[in-house]
Amino acid sequence: MLALNHAAHQADGVEPFNEATRLAVGAGDPLRVGRVVDGGVAAAVAVGDAPVELTVHPDHRRQGRGRALASELLDAGEHRFWAHGDLPGAQALASSLGLEPVRTLLVLRREGGEPVVEQVPAGTTIRTFRPDDADAVVRVNGRAFAHHPEQGAMDRADFDRRAASDWFDPEGLFVAEDEQGQVVGFHWTKVEAPAWGEPPVGEVYVVGVDPDHHGGGLGTALTARGLRHLAESGVDVVDLYVEGDNGPALAVYRRLGFVERARDVLYARPSAS
Repeated sequence: MLALNHAAHQADGVEPFNEATRLAVGAGDPLRVGRVVDGGVAAAVAVGDAPVELTVHPDHRRQGRGRALASELLDAGEHRFWAHGDLPGAQALASSLGLEPVRTLLVLRREGGEPVVEQVPAGTTIRTFRPDDADAVVRVNGRAFAHHPEQGAMDRADFDRRAASDWFDPEGLFVAEDEQGQVVGFHWTKVEAPAWGEPPVGEVYVVGVDPDHHGGGLGTALTARGLRHLAESGVDVVDLYVEGDNGPALAVYRRLGFVERARDVLYARPSAS
């Protein structure tokens, strides 16, 4: 399944299975949906209560395999499907199955630009992560993303799994403390090893602020601190994901020089959305 993900990524420029799915598959976690058909030509995956992610090998497309698999899953009661990159083929398949877009996740990119200097709110300090911060980061993440279907589900095991990844760098994870020394926000940056000859691409992996500290500029300061770290590390291209209807976050990111590069769309049957 991961080999199929790689082949689709090479052809489409976007991975059909997101990071959480790839980690779950690699760890052998139980899947709600885990269908591989025709010797690996097509696959569909869903972890927990997440939507289905589906792909067909680039050499075997336009033969009805994706439609057949999606129809089978719809008949089995699955009604939500991610289209990472919202490619024309995915749009056509969704339309033919009576699925409608119900959620948009934007991929924004910042390339170069003016150096970013953070303005930290009074009474707050930003420092790099320490191992004993892990539980506090998970707690803040849970409060910050309480209504987010994916990010809000991160528990300590999920945190540890990501922290064990090859790309994890504790120097690129920043936490904000209040005057009592309580962690009230964090910015987790990410840089994966680039393909040979390609420049590194960083990511604003997660920015989380405790709801009690919203509105004071802490999210902007944390984002800027991470961007400065990436720039000082020689990373000039930075991506991030943000909900398409999150106006306040989009305003912050656009002020910092991010522009839309791509989008993921969640399709669902109207009655299931």
